[in-house]
Amino acid sequence: MSGRWVLALSLLWCLSAPGLAAIEAQTFPDETVKARYYDLIATLRCPQCLNTNLAGSDAMIAQNLRATVLRLLIEGKSDAEVERFMFERYGDFILYEPRWTAKTWLLWLGPLGLALIGLSVWWSMSASSRKSRHGLSESDRASLKRLIDR
Repeated sequence: MSGRWVLALSLLWCLSAPGLAAIEAQTFPDETVKARYYDLIATLRCPQCLNTNLAGSDAMIAQNLRATVLRLLIEGKSDAEVERFMFERYGDFILYEPRWTAKTWLLWLGPLGLALIGLSVWWSMSASSRKSRHGLSESDRASLKRLIDR
């Protein structure tokens, strides 16, 4: 009987272990800093995880970055300064919305350029098909008449 109890307690321990994970206890000087902290960690991406923000990541680097964000906010840095700090160290990847720079202009304007090229191709193809539907041009008719008259 005692072997079953040990097995049952071991199973219970394994199932409850994820609930025993360390919870970060943050102390905030005021509610404004707390709100800014949660906004920032929701908008910054974890450098290790794929498409996960700092708030949702359990990676060690995300824990360190959350602590860094809180430290910078307590030091009196603005949200833009905190984002710039992270951008300088981790690049565009850490920002969900890349900045407008010479390197990213193609990312922002590329789809618009492709749409304009597609519209111009469509316009030229439809114009040529309209031309062929209306029959021969005057010069083509004259050339055809000369050939028939021979």
